[in-house]
Amino acid sequence: MESQYTYFIILAASLAGPLVLSFDKKIAFYKKWKYLFPAMLLPALFYIAWDICFTKNGVWSFNDKYITGIKLYNLPIEEVLFFFVVPYCCVFIYECVKVYFPSLKNKAGANKILQILALALFIAGIVFYQKKYTAYTFIFNAVFIIVIYFAKKYFKTFDAATFLVSFLIILIPFLIVNGFLTALPVVLYNNAENLGIRIYTIPFEDIFYGMLLIVMNIGLYEVLQNKTNNNN
Repeated sequence: MESQYTYFIILAASLAGPLVLSFDKKIAFYKKWKYLFPAMLLPALFYIAWDICFTKNGVWSFNDKYITGIKLYNLPIEEVLFFFVVPYCCVFIYECVKVYFPSLKNKAGANKILQILALALFIAGIVFYQKKYTAYTFIFNAVFIIVIYFAKKYFKTFDAATFLVSFLIILIPFLIVNGFLTALPVVLYNNAENLGIRIYTIPFEDIFYGMLLIVMNIGLYEVLQNKTNNNN
């Protein structure tokens, strides 16, 4: 797969299934777009700014062979689209889990798992502070999870168990897509800025880079739904 449209094709293929299935009668995800699209904006802006900074500082770079060459500052337009396509697919999976596994809700153990994970990530981020990708990814994750629990009145419909099960399911397509992006490679990483641990060709940090993107989108998606429901 050697084409300047490679990254774009990977994104389009990732989006195709969830987009078509959004009109399934039981899921009816298209009815939730009014919450989803506004919820996607803030995480996308945060990630675009983060990506611009890390690209500028050589934490990672992009292979010109696999991108169209259209850029927003120093980011390929495909990378910008990534922050909308991936959240769409992930929130769709989250909605499917909510619909098909409603009994997952309100599991106290899941909150403990998420809180312990946040603490572990924060400590690891401090320990590996010299590695930019590792430190920022782990600490940002920890901080956002902490925000969810400290601002519970806003995130009161966020359910840790549903999120964690969804995330485990999401990891399968996420790692497949990332596998293509890192194996070709479309994205090239500076190993001095990460732990050097790879899952096939995928940096270990990518799991938590993706986790933060997903939890931010799901969290804000739930906030907007809850706000709308309270106003009705």
